[in-house]
Amino acid sequence: MLVVPLGLGMVQTGPAWAHLPLAIVWILGYLAFYATGQWLRSHRKKRWFPPVRAYVLACIPPGLAVVVLRPDLLAWVPLFLPLLATSLVLHHRREDRSLLNDVVTVVAACLVLPVAHDAGLDATAPGDWAATWVATALTAGYFIGTVPYVKTLIREKGSRAWYVGSVAFHVALCALPWLLATTTPVPFGPVPLTIFYAMLAVRAALVPLRGATPRQVGIGEIVASVALTVLVVVEVL
Repeated sequence: MLVVPLGLGMVQTGPAWAHLPLAIVWILGYLAFYATGQWLRSHRKKRWFPPVRAYVLACIPPGLAVVVLRPDLLAWVPLFLPLLATSLVLHHRREDRSLLNDVVTVVAACLVLPVAHDAGLDATAPGDWAATWVATALTAGYFIGTVPYVKTLIREKGSRAWYVGSVAFHVALCALPWLLATTTPVPFGPVPLTIFYAMLAVRAALVPLRGATPRQVGIGEIVASVALTVLVVVEVL
């Protein structure tokens, strides 16, 4: 979830110097966010604060490097602030396992794709923003779908409501490539991506019935993430 959107944004424009500190501050920033969430969840107990301090301080050098190289990227910050604030409030309320928090986190992670795309452009390059937002939507659709799917295998295993919701979402997701095809042309049309999402729908329907270990779930997500990355690069970027 952290690497795929960032990588797709970088691939679209090609490597740029700003990508290096951006990638570092992105990963460290997530670690700072996670540590802060755990600290808030504990109602700010002192023993949970050292990781918060360590990761926040570690973010400063690469963050300053991004600002020096591309100060215009600060324009993206307001887009992330409400998502960050919502998630941290939910952590404080100990609702960090809620569907809302998971979706907010996924959306924030996927929004780094257009940021990475922007970071690879020079001051005068217009960029292919239509393709960027299509790639962002396709990526977000997949990662949002992993939220109910994984819950049906672990925390909400056996829950009929979560199972039906997961399958329904993945079936609906099959329409996404067709809706986005009107926005930007793709070399092979929406069929390959539709097949990918259809396979996810079949997975969402069958795997919870048979069960899977956390390790198997993780391996499955890695395979699906790689497949999504290849499809988006070939079809969209």
